[in-house]
Amino acid sequence: MYWSGVSSPATRATRRSVSAAAGLMFALAFAAQAQVVLVPGTPQIGSSNPITAAPPVARPHTTPCVVQLFQNLEFADFNTKAFTYAPPTGCPGPWSKVVFTADFTVTAGRQYDRTAAFYLGRANIYYGTTAEPRAALSPSWHVERDVTDLSAIFLATQTGEANIGNFVGVYNGVTYNGIIYANAALEFYPASMRNPAPRTPDIVVPVEGSGGDAGTLNITTDQITQALSLPTNVESVYLDVIAQSQSNDEFWYFCVPNDQTSNLESCGNAAFRETEVTIDGMPAGVAPVYPRIYTGGIDPYLWEPIPGVQTLDFTPYRVNLTPFAGLLGDGNSHTVGVSVYNANSYFLATANLLVFTDHGASTVKGALLSNNLSAAPTPVVTENIAVDSTGTVYTGNILVTSNRAFAIRGYVNTSHGRVETTVNQAVDFSSNQTFDVGPTADIQNAQQLTTVDSQTVTRDGWIENSDAQHFRYPLTIDYSFVQNADGTYSQTTTSDQKDLENETLSASGLGTSSTMLKNEVYATDTLNYDANFNFLGKTGGKTWQTYQWKPTRGNCYSRTLTAVAQVLTSVKNGDDCE
Repeated sequence: MYWSGVSSPATRATRRSVSAAAGLMFALAFAAQAQVVLVPGTPQIGSSNPITAAPPVARPHTTPCVVQLFQNLEFADFNTKAFTYAPPTGCPGPWSKVVFTADFTVTAGRQYDRTAAFYLGRANIYYGTTAEPRAALSPSWHVERDVTDLSAIFLATQTGEANIGNFVGVYNGVTYNGIIYANAALEFYPASMRNPAPRTPDIVVPVEGSGGDAGTLNITTDQITQALSLPTNVESVYLDVIAQSQSNDEFWYFCVPNDQTSNLESCGNAAFRETEVTIDGMPAGVAPVYPRIYTGGIDPYLWEPIPGVQTLDFTPYRVNLTPFAGLLGDGNSHTVGVSVYNANSYFLATANLLVFTDHGASTVKGALLSNNLSAAPTPVVTENIAVDSTGTVYTGNILVTSNRAFAIRGYVNTSHGRVETTVNQAVDFSSNQTFDVGPTADIQNAQQLTTVDSQTVTRDGWIENSDAQHFRYPLTIDYSFVQNADGTYSQTTTSDQKDLENETLSASGLGTSSTMLKNEVYATDTLNYDANFNFLGKTGGKTWQTYQWKPTRGNCYSRTLTAVAQVLTSVKNGDDCE
Protein backbone atom coordinates (compact mmCIF):
# COMPACT_ATOMS: atom_id res chain seq x y z
CA MET A 1 0.00 0.00 0.00
CA TYR A 2 1.26 3.45 -0.88
CA TRP A 3 1.06 6.39 1.47
CA SER A 4 1.81 10.01 0.58
CA GLY A 5 2.72 8.65 -2.82
CA VAL A 6 5.62 6.27 -2.49
CA SER A 7 5.88 4.49 0.84
CA SER A 8 4.03 1.85 2.82
CA PRO A 9 2.64 2.53 6.31
CA ALA A 10 5.43 0.53 7.94
CA THR A 11 8.12 2.22 5.86
CA ARG A 12 6.73 5.67 6.49
CA ALA A 13 6.50 5.03 10.24
CA THR A 14 10.03 3.65 10.32
CA ARG A 15 11.32 6.70 8.51
CA ARG A 16 9.84 8.87 11.23
CA SER A 17 11.49 6.83 13.97
CA VAL A 18 14.86 6.86 12.23
CA SER A 19 14.63 10.61 11.72
CA ALA A 20 13.95 11.06 15.42
CA ALA A 21 16.88 8.91 16.45
CA ALA A 22 19.17 10.59 13.97
CA GLY A 23 18.35 14.04 15.32
CA LEU A 24 21.15 13.94 17.86
CA MET A 25 23.68 12.98 15.21
CA PHE A 26 22.66 15.03 12.21
CA ALA A 27 20.92 18.12 13.57
CA LEU A 28 22.11 21.40 12.13
CA ALA A 29 22.26 24.71 13.95
CA PHE A 30 19.65 27.14 12.66
CA ALA A 31 19.56 30.77 13.68
CA ALA A 32 16.08 31.47 12.39
CA GLN A 33 14.26 34.30 14.08
CA ALA A 34 11.56 33.14 16.47
CA GLN A 35 8.14 33.59 14.96
CA VAL A 36 4.61 32.68 15.90
CA VAL A 37 2.18 34.15 13.41
CA LEU A 38 -1.12 34.83 15.17
CA VAL A 39 -4.11 33.98 13.01
CA PRO A 40 -7.82 34.58 13.67
CA GLY A 41 -9.63 31.83 15.51
CA THR A 42 -12.53 32.25 13.09
CA PRO A 43 -12.49 30.74 9.56
CA GLN A 44 -11.00 32.95 6.82
CA ILE A 45 -12.21 32.37 3.27
CA GLY A 46 -9.26 31.92 0.90
CA SER A 47 -6.87 30.79 3.65
CA SER A 48 -4.87 27.56 3.73
CA ASN A 49 -4.12 27.80 7.44
CA PRO A 50 -5.45 24.88 9.52
CA ILE A 51 -8.96 25.57 10.80
CA THR A 52 -11.74 23.48 12.33
CA ALA A 53 -15.48 23.99 12.62
CA ALA A 54 -15.40 23.47 16.40
CA PRO A 55 -16.47 26.46 18.51
CA PRO A 56 -14.10 28.29 20.86
CA VAL A 57 -14.34 27.41 24.56
CA ALA A 58 -17.34 29.19 26.10
CA ARG A 59 -16.15 31.85 28.51
CA PRO A 60 -17.77 34.05 31.18
CA HIS A 61 -18.36 37.67 30.16
CA THR A 62 -15.62 38.90 32.50
CA THR A 63 -11.98 39.87 32.12
CA PRO A 64 -9.59 36.97 32.76
CA CYS A 65 -6.24 37.02 34.49
CA VAL A 66 -3.77 35.70 31.91
CA VAL A 67 -0.57 33.80 32.71
CA GLN A 68 1.78 33.40 29.77
CA LEU A 69 3.47 30.00 29.91
CA PHE A 70 5.90 30.69 27.06
CA GLN A 71 6.21 32.74 23.87
CA ASN A 72 7.94 32.02 20.56
CA LEU A 73 9.34 28.78 21.95
CA GLU A 74 11.36 27.02 19.25
CA PHE A 75 11.17 23.29 18.58
CA ALA A 76 14.02 22.15 16.34
CA ASP A 77 15.27 19.09 18.26
CA PHE A 78 14.08 16.37 20.61
CA ASN A 79 14.89 18.13 23.87
CA THR A 80 12.09 18.89 26.31
CA LYS A 81 11.61 22.62 26.86
CA ALA A 82 11.09 23.66 30.51
CA PHE A 83 9.04 26.67 31.57
CA THR A 84 8.00 28.13 34.93
CA TYR A 85 4.51 28.84 36.19
CA ALA A 86 3.17 30.97 39.04
CA PRO A 87 -0.51 31.46 39.93
CA PRO A 88 -2.04 34.71 38.65
CA THR A 89 -1.30 37.65 40.92
CA GLY A 90 -4.35 39.11 42.61
CA CYS A 91 -6.59 36.45 41.06
CA PRO A 92 -6.84 33.60 43.58
CA GLY A 93 -8.93 30.52 43.01
CA PRO A 94 -11.41 29.03 42.88
CA TRP A 95 -12.05 30.21 39.34
CA SER A 96 -15.27 30.03 37.36
CA LYS A 97 -13.30 28.75 34.36
CA VAL A 98 -9.69 28.14 33.30
CA VAL A 99 -8.88 28.04 29.58
CA PHE A 100 -5.64 26.87 27.99
CA THR A 101 -4.73 28.57 24.69
CA ALA A 102 -1.87 27.97 22.26
CA ASP A 103 -0.76 29.30 18.89
CA PHE A 104 1.56 27.43 16.53
CA THR A 105 3.53 28.21 13.38
CA VAL A 106 5.66 25.86 11.27
CA THR A 107 8.09 27.47 8.86
CA ALA A 108 7.69 26.62 5.18
CA GLY A 109 9.79 23.72 3.96
CA ARG A 110 9.94 19.96 4.47
CA GLN A 111 8.77 18.49 7.78
CA TYR A 112 6.54 15.78 9.20
CA ASP A 113 3.60 16.32 11.51
CA ARG A 114 4.83 16.04 15.09
CA THR A 115 3.32 15.14 18.47
CA ALA A 116 2.80 18.14 20.75
CA ALA A 117 2.36 17.60 24.51
CA PHE A 118 2.48 20.21 27.29
CA TYR A 119 2.63 19.40 31.00
CA LEU A 120 2.39 21.34 34.25
CA GLY A 121 3.44 19.65 37.44
CA ARG A 122 3.79 16.58 35.22
CA ALA A 123 0.04 16.62 34.52
CA ASN A 124 -0.93 16.86 30.86
CA ILE A 125 -2.65 20.16 29.98
CA TYR A 126 -2.56 19.78 26.17
CA TYR A 127 -2.01 16.93 23.71
CA GLY A 128 -2.24 17.05 19.91
CA THR A 129 -0.23 16.97 16.71
CA THR A 130 1.13 19.68 14.43
CA ALA A 131 0.34 20.54 10.83
CA GLU A 132 2.76 19.63 8.04
CA PRO A 133 4.20 22.57 6.06
CA ARG A 134 4.99 22.73 2.35
CA ALA A 135 7.60 24.66 0.39
CA ALA A 136 5.01 27.39 -0.22
CA LEU A 137 2.96 26.99 2.97
CA SER A 138 3.93 27.97 6.52
CA PRO A 139 0.85 26.89 8.49
CA SER A 140 -0.29 28.77 11.60
CA TRP A 141 -3.21 27.78 13.84
CA HIS A 142 -4.83 28.28 17.23
CA VAL A 143 -6.08 25.73 19.79
CA GLU A 144 -7.80 26.09 23.13
CA ARG A 145 -9.09 23.75 25.81
CA ASP A 146 -11.22 23.98 28.94
CA VAL A 147 -8.89 22.90 31.76
CA THR A 148 -11.05 23.99 34.71
CA ASP A 149 -11.00 20.42 36.07
CA LEU A 150 -7.22 20.76 36.50
CA SER A 151 -7.57 23.80 38.79
CA ALA A 152 -5.82 21.97 41.65
CA ILE A 153 -2.48 22.04 39.78
CA PHE A 154 -2.77 25.78 39.08
CA LEU A 155 -2.74 26.75 42.76
CA ALA A 156 1.01 26.46 43.31
CA THR A 157 4.19 27.71 41.64
CA GLN A 158 5.82 24.88 39.68
CA THR A 159 7.66 23.94 36.53
CA GLY A 160 6.19 22.78 33.26
CA GLU A 161 7.42 21.00 30.16
CA ALA A 162 6.69 21.50 26.47
CA ASN A 163 7.52 18.55 24.25
CA ILE A 164 7.41 18.71 20.44
CA GLY A 165 10.15 16.43 19.20
CA ASN A 166 11.20 17.76 15.80
CA PHE A 167 14.14 16.81 13.59
CA VAL A 168 15.78 19.71 11.76
CA GLY A 169 18.79 18.81 9.64
CA VAL A 170 19.89 16.45 6.89
CA TYR A 171 19.15 12.75 6.88
CA ASN A 172 19.90 10.40 3.97
CA GLY A 173 20.56 13.41 1.78
CA VAL A 174 17.17 14.99 2.50
CA THR A 175 16.90 18.30 4.33
CA TYR A 176 14.17 18.69 6.96
CA ASN A 177 13.90 22.40 7.70
CA GLY A 178 10.40 23.04 9.08
CA ILE A 179 10.87 24.63 12.50
CA ILE A 180 7.92 24.72 14.91
CA TYR A 181 7.21 27.72 17.14
CA ALA A 182 4.55 27.98 19.85
CA ASN A 183 2.95 30.32 22.37
CA ALA A 184 0.88 29.05 25.29
CA ALA A 185 -1.12 30.74 28.05
CA LEU A 186 -3.73 30.10 30.74
CA GLU A 187 -6.78 32.34 31.17
CA PHE A 188 -8.25 32.47 34.69
CA TYR A 189 -11.81 33.79 35.04
CA PRO A 190 -12.55 34.96 38.62
CA ALA A 191 -15.58 33.46 40.29
CA SER A 192 -18.55 35.71 41.07
CA MET A 193 -22.18 35.50 42.10
CA ARG A 194 -23.16 35.40 38.43
CA ASN A 195 -20.35 33.04 37.44
CA PRO A 196 -19.72 30.79 40.45
CA ALA A 197 -16.84 28.35 40.52
CA PRO A 198 -17.86 24.77 39.74
CA ARG A 199 -16.78 21.95 41.99
CA THR A 200 -13.47 20.67 40.65
CA PRO A 201 -11.23 17.74 41.61
CA ASP A 202 -9.31 18.34 44.83
CA ILE A 203 -6.34 16.27 43.66
CA VAL A 204 -4.86 15.69 40.19
CA VAL A 205 -2.39 12.81 39.88
CA PRO A 206 -0.47 12.39 36.59
CA VAL A 207 -0.13 8.89 35.14
CA GLU A 208 2.81 9.09 32.77
CA GLY A 209 5.87 7.46 31.27
CA SER A 210 9.16 7.16 33.12
CA GLY A 211 10.52 10.42 31.67
CA GLY A 212 7.51 12.55 32.58
CA ASP A 213 6.09 12.57 29.04
CA ALA A 214 3.66 10.07 27.56
CA GLY A 215 4.79 6.49 28.04
CA THR A 216 5.58 4.08 25.21
CA LEU A 217 3.44 0.94 24.90
CA ASN A 218 4.99 -1.47 22.41
CA ILE A 219 2.91 -4.57 23.12
CA THR A 220 -0.30 -5.53 24.92
CA THR A 221 1.38 -6.18 28.27
CA ASP A 222 3.23 -2.85 28.43
CA GLN A 223 1.77 -0.35 30.91
CA ILE A 224 2.24 3.14 32.20
CA THR A 225 1.66 3.06 35.95
CA GLN A 226 1.37 5.42 38.88
CA ALA A 227 1.62 4.51 42.55
CA LEU A 228 -1.00 6.30 44.66
CA SER A 229 -1.20 7.25 48.33
CA LEU A 230 -4.47 9.13 48.44
CA PRO A 231 -6.10 10.68 51.52
CA THR A 232 -8.66 8.65 53.46
CA ASN A 233 -11.65 10.78 52.45
CA VAL A 234 -11.88 9.95 48.74
CA GLU A 235 -15.44 10.38 47.46
CA SER A 236 -15.21 9.97 43.65
CA VAL A 237 -12.47 9.29 41.09
CA TYR A 238 -12.08 9.66 37.31
CA LEU A 239 -9.26 9.00 34.86
CA ASP A 240 -8.80 11.14 31.73
CA VAL A 241 -6.94 8.94 29.22
CA ILE A 242 -5.14 9.74 25.96
CA ALA A 243 -3.72 6.95 23.77
CA GLN A 244 -1.95 7.97 20.57
CA SER A 245 -1.03 5.58 17.75
CA GLN A 246 2.53 5.87 16.45
CA SER A 247 5.03 4.14 14.13
CA ASN A 248 3.71 0.70 13.05
CA ASP A 249 0.44 1.48 14.85
CA GLU A 250 -0.15 4.89 13.25
CA PHE A 251 -2.57 3.39 10.72
CA TRP A 252 -3.84 0.66 13.05
CA TYR A 253 -7.31 0.84 11.44
CA PHE A 254 -5.66 -0.55 8.28
CA CYS A 255 -3.75 -3.35 10.03
CA VAL A 256 -4.31 -7.03 9.19
CA PRO A 257 -3.64 -10.37 10.87
CA ASN A 258 0.07 -11.19 11.05
CA ASP A 259 -0.19 -14.01 8.50
CA GLN A 260 -1.41 -11.48 5.88
CA THR A 261 0.95 -8.55 6.42
CA SER A 262 3.21 -9.42 3.47
CA ASN A 263 0.39 -10.41 1.14
CA LEU A 264 -1.65 -7.24 1.82
CA GLU A 265 1.30 -4.89 2.39
CA SER A 266 0.03 -3.65 5.75
CA CYS A 267 0.77 -3.58 9.48
CA GLY A 268 0.03 -6.47 11.82
CA ASN A 269 -2.05 -7.48 14.89
CA ALA A 270 -5.33 -6.88 12.96
CA ALA A 271 -7.42 -3.68 12.96
CA PHE A 272 -8.44 -3.57 16.63
CA ARG A 273 -6.99 -1.59 19.55
CA GLU A 274 -8.46 -0.82 22.96
CA THR A 275 -7.16 0.97 26.05
CA GLU A 276 -7.36 -0.95 29.34
CA VAL A 277 -7.29 0.59 32.83
CA THR A 278 -6.31 -1.38 35.92
CA ILE A 279 -6.09 -0.77 39.67
CA ASP A 280 -3.58 -2.99 41.45
CA GLY A 281 -3.63 -5.23 38.36
CA MET A 282 -7.44 -5.61 38.52
CA PRO A 283 -9.50 -4.58 35.45
CA ALA A 284 -11.10 -1.23 36.27
CA GLY A 285 -12.20 0.40 33.02
CA VAL A 286 -12.04 0.59 29.23
CA ALA A 287 -11.26 3.54 26.95
CA PRO A 288 -11.87 3.21 23.20
CA VAL A 289 -9.05 4.29 20.88
CA TYR A 290 -10.20 7.06 18.58
CA PRO A 291 -8.96 6.48 14.96
CA ARG A 292 -7.18 9.82 14.54
CA ILE A 293 -5.52 10.69 11.22
CA TYR A 294 -2.65 13.15 11.36
CA THR A 295 -1.97 15.84 8.75
CA GLY A 296 0.63 13.66 7.03
CA GLY A 297 -1.67 10.65 6.99
CA ILE A 298 -2.23 8.81 3.68
CA ASP A 299 -2.28 12.00 1.57
CA PRO A 300 -1.28 15.30 3.26
CA TYR A 301 -3.40 17.32 0.81
CA LEU A 302 -6.53 15.72 2.28
CA TRP A 303 -6.10 17.72 5.49
CA GLU A 304 -5.42 21.21 4.14
CA PRO A 305 -6.81 23.41 5.52
CA ILE A 306 -9.33 21.25 7.44
CA PRO A 307 -7.60 18.55 9.53
CA GLY A 308 -9.20 15.31 10.68
CA VAL A 309 -11.31 14.95 13.81
CA GLN A 310 -9.22 15.67 16.95
CA THR A 311 -6.01 15.88 14.91
CA LEU A 312 -4.70 19.16 16.36
CA ASP A 313 -6.28 18.78 19.81
CA PHE A 314 -6.95 15.33 21.27
CA THR A 315 -9.98 14.88 23.53
CA PRO A 316 -9.22 12.73 26.61
CA TYR A 317 -11.64 9.89 27.27
CA ARG A 318 -12.95 9.97 30.84
CA VAL A 319 -13.18 6.64 32.70
CA ASN A 320 -15.36 6.66 35.82
CA LEU A 321 -13.46 4.89 38.63
CA THR A 322 -15.79 5.99 41.44
CA PRO A 323 -16.80 2.39 42.34
CA PHE A 324 -13.16 2.03 43.46
CA ALA A 325 -13.20 5.17 45.67
CA GLY A 326 -13.48 3.19 48.92
CA LEU A 327 -10.54 1.01 47.90
CA LEU A 328 -8.34 3.90 46.75
CA GLY A 329 -9.03 5.86 49.95
CA ASP A 330 -8.32 3.05 52.42
CA GLY A 331 -4.97 4.52 53.46
CA ASN A 332 -2.88 1.94 51.59
CA SER A 333 -0.75 2.37 48.48
CA HIS A 334 -2.36 1.47 45.16
CA THR A 335 -1.28 1.46 41.52
CA VAL A 336 -3.19 2.67 38.48
CA GLY A 337 -2.12 1.23 35.12
CA VAL A 338 -2.92 1.98 31.48
CA SER A 339 -2.22 -0.34 28.54
CA VAL A 340 -3.34 -0.77 24.93
CA TYR A 341 -4.61 -4.16 23.79
CA ASN A 342 -2.95 -5.32 20.54
CA ALA A 343 -0.35 -2.52 20.63
CA ASN A 344 2.15 -3.27 17.89
CA SER A 345 5.07 -0.89 18.40
CA TYR A 346 3.74 1.46 19.41
CA PHE A 347 1.25 3.68 21.27
CA LEU A 348 1.98 6.69 23.47
CA ALA A 349 -0.24 7.06 26.55
CA THR A 350 -0.78 9.62 29.27
CA ALA A 351 -3.56 10.18 31.80
CA ASN A 352 -4.69 12.39 34.68
CA LEU A 353 -6.36 10.89 37.76
CA LEU A 354 -9.01 13.30 39.08
CA VAL A 355 -9.90 12.84 42.75
CA PHE A 356 -12.80 14.45 44.65
CA THR A 357 -12.62 14.31 48.46
CA ASP A 358 -15.31 14.65 51.12
CA HIS A 359 -14.93 18.15 52.58
CA GLY A 360 -17.10 17.19 55.56
CA ALA A 361 -15.10 14.17 56.75
CA SER A 362 -11.45 13.23 57.18
CA THR A 363 -12.17 9.53 56.76
CA VAL A 364 -14.56 7.89 54.33
CA LYS A 365 -15.05 4.14 54.45
CA GLY A 366 -16.21 2.15 51.47
CA ALA A 367 -15.63 -0.89 49.29
CA LEU A 368 -15.89 -2.36 45.83
CA LEU A 369 -19.03 -4.52 45.79
CA SER A 370 -18.81 -6.23 42.39
CA ASN A 371 -16.78 -6.16 39.17
CA ASN A 372 -17.26 -8.50 36.21
CA LEU A 373 -14.98 -6.67 33.76
CA SER A 374 -12.73 -9.19 32.06
CA ALA A 375 -8.98 -8.64 31.92
CA ALA A 376 -8.95 -8.30 28.12
CA PRO A 377 -11.31 -8.24 25.16
CA THR A 378 -11.74 -11.34 22.98
CA PRO A 379 -11.89 -10.08 19.40
CA VAL A 380 -12.98 -12.45 16.64
CA VAL A 381 -11.00 -12.28 13.39
CA THR A 382 -12.47 -13.80 10.22
CA GLU A 383 -10.19 -13.97 7.16
CA ASN A 384 -11.61 -14.42 3.66
CA ILE A 385 -8.56 -13.75 1.49
CA ALA A 386 -8.02 -15.64 -1.80
CA VAL A 387 -5.00 -15.61 -4.11
CA ASP A 388 -5.21 -15.96 -7.89
CA SER A 389 -3.48 -18.61 -10.01
CA THR A 390 -0.38 -16.42 -10.44
CA GLY A 391 0.08 -16.16 -6.68
CA THR A 392 0.39 -12.38 -6.91
CA VAL A 393 -3.14 -10.96 -6.58
CA TYR A 394 -4.93 -11.15 -3.24
CA THR A 395 -8.63 -10.35 -2.94
CA GLY A 396 -11.33 -10.69 -0.31
CA ASN A 397 -12.13 -9.25 3.10
CA ILE A 398 -11.14 -9.42 6.76
CA LEU A 399 -13.72 -8.90 9.50
CA VAL A 400 -12.79 -8.10 13.11
CA THR A 401 -15.41 -7.82 15.86
CA SER A 402 -15.26 -7.35 19.61
CA ASN A 403 -18.24 -7.19 21.97
CA ARG A 404 -18.30 -7.05 25.73
CA ALA A 405 -20.43 -5.69 28.53
CA PHE A 406 -19.65 -5.25 32.21
CA ALA A 407 -20.87 -3.70 35.44
CA ILE A 408 -18.79 -2.34 38.33
CA ARG A 409 -20.39 -1.35 41.65
CA GLY A 410 -19.00 0.21 44.79
CA TYR A 411 -19.94 2.49 47.70
CA VAL A 412 -18.57 5.07 50.13
CA ASN A 413 -20.04 6.19 53.47
CA THR A 414 -19.65 9.96 53.22
CA SER A 415 -20.48 12.83 55.58
CA HIS A 416 -23.79 13.15 53.75
CA GLY A 417 -24.63 9.43 53.82
CA ARG A 418 -23.93 6.27 51.89
CA VAL A 419 -23.34 6.83 48.16
CA GLU A 420 -23.43 3.82 45.85
CA THR A 421 -22.19 4.03 42.27
CA THR A 422 -22.77 1.49 39.49
CA VAL A 423 -21.11 1.76 36.10
CA ASN A 424 -22.76 -0.32 33.36
CA GLN A 425 -21.00 -0.31 30.01
CA ALA A 426 -21.14 -2.09 26.66
CA VAL A 427 -18.18 -1.67 24.29
CA ASP A 428 -18.59 -2.92 20.73
CA PHE A 429 -16.22 -2.80 17.77
CA SER A 430 -16.33 -3.90 14.17
CA SER A 431 -13.94 -3.53 11.24
CA ASN A 432 -14.57 -4.82 7.74
CA GLN A 433 -11.75 -4.38 5.22
CA THR A 434 -11.86 -5.39 1.56
CA PHE A 435 -8.75 -5.90 -0.55
CA ASP A 436 -7.58 -6.11 -4.14
CA VAL A 437 -3.79 -6.16 -3.92
CA GLY A 438 -1.47 -7.10 -6.76
CA PRO A 439 1.28 -5.87 -9.09
CA THR A 440 -0.85 -3.19 -10.77
CA ALA A 441 -3.42 -2.35 -8.12
CA ASP A 442 -3.45 -1.78 -4.36
CA ILE A 443 -7.04 -1.23 -3.23
CA GLN A 444 -8.03 -1.32 0.42
CA ASN A 445 -11.37 -0.14 1.76
CA ALA A 446 -12.11 -0.03 5.49
CA GLN A 447 -15.36 0.39 7.38
CA GLN A 448 -14.89 0.64 11.11
CA LEU A 449 -17.22 1.41 14.02
CA THR A 450 -16.59 1.72 17.75
CA THR A 451 -19.58 2.19 20.05
CA VAL A 452 -19.69 2.71 23.80
CA ASP A 453 -23.01 2.68 25.66
CA SER A 454 -22.56 3.61 29.29
CA GLN A 455 -24.94 4.29 32.16
CA THR A 456 -23.69 5.40 35.56
CA VAL A 457 -26.24 5.30 38.37
CA THR A 458 -25.49 7.06 41.67
CA ARG A 459 -27.71 6.51 44.72
CA ASP A 460 -27.27 9.08 47.47
CA GLY A 461 -29.93 8.34 50.08
CA TRP A 462 -33.30 8.70 48.35
CA ILE A 463 -31.77 10.59 45.42
CA GLU A 464 -30.88 8.60 42.32
CA ASN A 465 -28.89 10.23 39.51
CA SER A 466 -28.27 8.70 36.11
CA ASP A 467 -25.68 9.65 33.48
CA ALA A 468 -26.25 7.86 30.16
CA GLN A 469 -23.50 8.34 27.56
CA HIS A 470 -23.39 7.03 24.01
CA PHE A 471 -20.26 7.31 21.87
CA ARG A 472 -19.99 6.28 18.21
CA TYR A 473 -16.76 6.54 16.21
CA PRO A 474 -17.50 5.59 12.56
CA LEU A 475 -14.61 5.63 10.09
CA THR A 476 -14.78 4.83 6.38
CA ILE A 477 -11.67 4.98 4.19
CA ASP A 478 -11.52 3.99 0.52
CA TYR A 479 -7.95 3.82 -0.76
CA SER A 480 -6.83 2.99 -4.30
CA PHE A 481 -3.36 3.03 -5.83
CA VAL A 482 -3.53 1.75 -9.41
CA GLN A 483 -1.40 1.63 -12.53
CA ASN A 484 -3.17 3.27 -15.46
CA ALA A 485 -3.20 1.95 -19.03
CA ASP A 486 -0.49 4.41 -20.10
CA GLY A 487 1.88 3.25 -17.34
CA THR A 488 1.24 6.19 -15.01
CA TYR A 489 -0.13 5.79 -11.48
CA SER A 490 -2.99 7.34 -9.54
CA GLN A 491 -3.67 7.32 -5.80
CA THR A 492 -7.23 8.21 -4.77
CA THR A 493 -8.31 8.43 -1.14
CA THR A 494 -11.70 9.20 0.35
CA SER A 495 -12.15 9.40 4.11
CA ASP A 496 -15.25 9.94 6.24
CA GLN A 497 -14.48 10.30 9.95
CA LYS A 498 -17.00 11.02 12.74
CA ASP A 499 -17.22 11.62 16.46
CA LEU A 500 -20.85 11.21 17.60
CA GLU A 501 -21.73 11.68 21.27
CA ASN A 502 -24.97 11.86 23.24
CA GLU A 503 -25.37 12.33 26.98
CA THR A 504 -28.54 12.36 29.10
CA LEU A 505 -28.51 13.35 32.76
CA SER A 506 -31.43 12.40 35.00
CA ALA A 507 -32.01 13.30 38.64
CA SER A 508 -34.77 12.13 40.96
CA GLY A 509 -37.62 14.58 40.79
CA LEU A 510 -35.61 17.14 38.80
CA GLY A 511 -36.16 15.93 35.24
CA THR A 512 -33.59 15.30 32.55
CA SER A 513 -31.22 17.21 30.30
CA SER A 514 -29.28 16.07 27.28
CA THR A 515 -26.59 17.14 24.84
CA MET A 516 -25.68 15.96 21.36
CA LEU A 517 -22.36 16.34 19.56
CA LYS A 518 -21.67 15.55 15.92
CA ASN A 519 -18.23 16.18 14.44
CA GLU A 520 -17.62 14.87 10.92
CA VAL A 521 -14.76 15.42 8.46
CA TYR A 522 -15.07 14.18 4.87
CA ALA A 523 -12.06 14.42 2.54
CA THR A 524 -11.17 13.20 -0.95
CA ASP A 525 -8.15 13.72 -3.21
CA THR A 526 -6.20 12.11 -6.07
CA LEU A 527 -2.41 12.13 -6.47
CA ASN A 528 -0.92 11.48 -9.91
CA TYR A 529 2.51 9.99 -10.75
CA ASP A 530 4.41 9.15 -13.90
CA ALA A 531 5.69 5.67 -14.71
CA ASN A 532 8.77 6.28 -12.50
CA PHE A 533 6.68 7.42 -9.51
CA ASN A 534 7.56 11.09 -9.98
CA PHE A 535 4.78 13.29 -8.63
CA LEU A 536 2.77 15.02 -11.38
CA GLY A 537 0.18 16.85 -9.28
CA LYS A 538 -3.13 16.43 -7.51
CA THR A 539 -6.75 16.61 -8.71
CA GLY A 540 -10.23 16.59 -7.23
CA GLY A 541 -9.24 17.70 -3.74
CA LYS A 542 -12.17 18.59 -1.48
CA THR A 543 -12.70 18.56 2.28
CA TRP A 544 -15.67 19.53 4.43
CA GLN A 545 -16.41 19.45 8.14
CA THR A 546 -19.68 19.74 10.04
CA TYR A 547 -19.72 20.38 13.78
CA GLN A 548 -23.01 20.41 15.72
CA TRP A 549 -23.65 20.89 19.44
CA LYS A 550 -27.26 20.69 20.61
CA PRO A 551 -28.18 20.92 24.31
CA THR A 552 -31.68 20.50 25.75
CA ARG A 553 -31.30 23.93 27.31
CA GLY A 554 -29.14 26.73 26.01
CA ASN A 555 -27.89 27.72 22.62
CA CYS A 556 -27.32 25.33 19.74
CA TYR A 557 -24.11 25.64 17.73
CA SER A 558 -23.60 24.54 14.14
CA ARG A 559 -20.90 25.27 11.57
CA THR A 560 -19.95 23.68 8.24
CA LEU A 561 -16.64 24.39 6.49
CA THR A 562 -15.79 23.50 2.89
CA ALA A 563 -12.38 23.58 1.26
CA VAL A 564 -11.49 22.99 -2.39
CA ALA A 565 -7.93 22.62 -3.71
CA GLN A 566 -6.50 23.20 -0.19
CA VAL A 567 -8.19 26.60 0.30
CA LEU A 568 -11.18 27.38 2.52
CA THR A 569 -14.08 28.27 0.22
CA SER A 570 -17.25 28.28 2.35
CA VAL A 571 -18.46 28.82 5.93
CA LYS A 572 -22.08 28.17 6.94
CA ASN A 573 -23.27 28.88 10.47
CA GLY A 574 -26.41 27.70 12.22
CA ASP A 575 -27.93 25.62 9.42
CA ASP A 576 -28.33 22.52 11.60
CA CYS A 577 -29.83 24.44 14.52
CA GLU A 578 -33.10 25.09 12.69
